[in-house]
Amino acid sequence: MKLFVMADMEGISGIFQRSQTGRAEANFETGRRFLTWDVNACVAGCFEGGASEVIVRDAHGAGYGFVWEELDPRARYVQGVSERERIPGIAGCDGLILLGYHAMAGTREAVLEHTMSSAGWQNFWMNGRKCGEIAIDAGIAGDHGVPTVMVSGDDKTCREAKRFLPGVVTVEVKRGLAREGALLLSREEAHRRIQAGAAKAVGRCRALKPFRVKKPVTFRLEKVSKGRLPLHRPGVRVVDGRTYEVKAATVEEALNLL
Repeated sequence: MKLFVMADMEGISGIFQRSQTGRAEANFETGRRFLTWDVNACVAGCFEGGASEVIVRDAHGAGYGFVWEELDPRARYVQGVSERERIPGIAGCDGLILLGYHAMAGTREAVLEHTMSSAGWQNFWMNGRKCGEIAIDAGIAGDHGVPTVMVSGDDKTCREAKRFLPGVVTVEVKRGLAREGALLLSREEAHRRIQAGAAKAVGRCRALKPFRVKKPVTFRLEKVSKGRLPLHRPGVRVVDGRTYEVKAATVEEALNLL
């Protein structure tokens, strides 16, 4: 049983403000440790649940968050950027875990809510349905026939995951109070929940269906600022002064066109 884990940072246990998630921010080293600890709990749960192989990608920013020397040695890790695939090696996996994810842009009282870029993306729709990174990454995995079996994050993230992914295992590690405020679990309890959830999720790999997005895929993006549309790109359809659409054969191709 082969599991792929996409590890973002905003939904990691113990994280509640931007200063913990940005490379140039004051508390980033603390955030890196929290991320690494959640990853290790997830890896431990995957192997406990029967996984034979686990690959974990640092999916936050440009992929520089893991504290490499503290990672569980049983898994393999992807850091930095990838040229062709957002989830490199997802084909042939049995399940995808979205660890430390956050709610889509605009979600009230969700910790560090955004979709892809809080500086650039205001709202995003996939085939007319407003969504965020959970649906995007589940859709990429679904195009390869891989089900998304677990999502961890705050309560709003877990609620969003259930709307898009029936039967998915959700692990709530904090309750959002504001964009930069949360009711946190203890470190021990959060890690216990993540490990137990990952073990349970491995057992769901063959029971859950992949998240299939109807083709062709239409992505609509509303930018934060006006007058900065990529008009030079082929296939771009302008909706208004800060909104445009693209169409493609797969979720990943559509994302690349944005």
